[in-house]
Amino acid sequence: MKNPLSDRINSLPVSQTLAMAAKARELRAEGKDIIGLSLGEPDFNTPDFIKDAAIEAINQNYNSYSPVDGYADLKDAICVKFKRDNDLVYKPNQIVVSTGAKQSIANIAQVLLNPGDEVLLPAPYWVSYSAIAILCEATYVEIPSSIENDFKITPEQLEASITPKTKMIFFNSPNNPSGTIYSEAEYRALAAVLEKHPQIFILSDEIYEHINYETKPFSFAAIESMYDRTITVNGLAKAFAMTGWRIGYIGAPEWIAKACTKMQGQITSGTNCIAQRAAITAVLAPVSKIQFMVDEFKTRRDIIIGLLREIDGFKVNVPEGAFYVFPDVSAFFGKTINGFKIETASDFSLFILERANVATVTGEAFGTPNCIRISYAASELQIREAIKRIKEALS
Repeated sequence: MKNPLSDRINSLPVSQTLAMAAKARELRAEGKDIIGLSLGEPDFNTPDFIKDAAIEAINQNYNSYSPVDGYADLKDAICVKFKRDNDLVYKPNQIVVSTGAKQSIANIAQVLLNPGDEVLLPAPYWVSYSAIAILCEATYVEIPSSIENDFKITPEQLEASITPKTKMIFFNSPNNPSGTIYSEAEYRALAAVLEKHPQIFILSDEIYEHINYETKPFSFAAIESMYDRTITVNGLAKAFAMTGWRIGYIGAPEWIAKACTKMQGQITSGTNCIAQRAAITAVLAPVSKIQFMVDEFKTRRDIIIGLLREIDGFKVNVPEGAFYVFPDVSAFFGKTINGFKIETASDFSLFILERANVATVTGEAFGTPNCIRISYAASELQIREAIKRIKEALS
């Protein structure tokens, strides 16, 4: 029988991060002691002050459909947050609240991209960016980088990648999977290129903004010439340990926000009402209320970098944000270790899953085939044990 599924779904790749997590669960079900360092999810509980706000909303009987673009007082709170943290001035009619930042990104792509348009993806990039472009029948164009330049693209690379078909570019700082943070000067240099190409819109994914160590992230929309062409994406999943609450939001030119609301109205309608009420408390809270998580992530980052640098063949830089390391493991390509032939980062990731019982994600999923992503959103004990196992498996 011919496959009855649509070309759309058949063309869509499976998320490699979710696939590795599923494989790890499968091996655990078989009784194997798998340490999961593959998912991008904080291992903290949602802070009590946010949970208390959700409980209060339940007691106040918030149970009806919410406005498609979010409660008015939540949008007001997001405007306050944008001004406080990013020096961005948005009005409520420029804000759309969605069921996670992933839906925010999908909405933006759906309302701006036509078949045949090109989307520039500075690599490494989050796995869903390319899939979302495919769903829009657009073409994604990777702009490569390497660990030697801390996974940042240059203005010259950006200029060389632009064609008459280029419609969007996706920036993500702090970056998943590399933890890279672009400085204000670096973003302004890239903006100088984009100023010459007014047909290009910028999606600035800032979901990890509060998880930074040495460098405070800079919002691309804060560049005056870019404000009217930039859609700023953020959410609560990472910094507030609220991955399952599914709250994302955008600040955008009003006409784009209206289009995203129209799109969302035919897909999911308004976001969960209880999560939205709790989100008001979260976005208005001072960053100091979640600093304990950031401090713990920094401690873990320093530990895992030190341990990985003790393994011959791992090339490691120091990520400035998020909770991942993205080592270059190409030194192992072409080698056979204990009967296991390694040709690619996918092979290497599978090797340490099968031989060390540690789950990671291949860099091929992020457009950077020499690397693997290792999450340190895990306990110090798990991190130390995982790297010990990897070192032993490679010896």
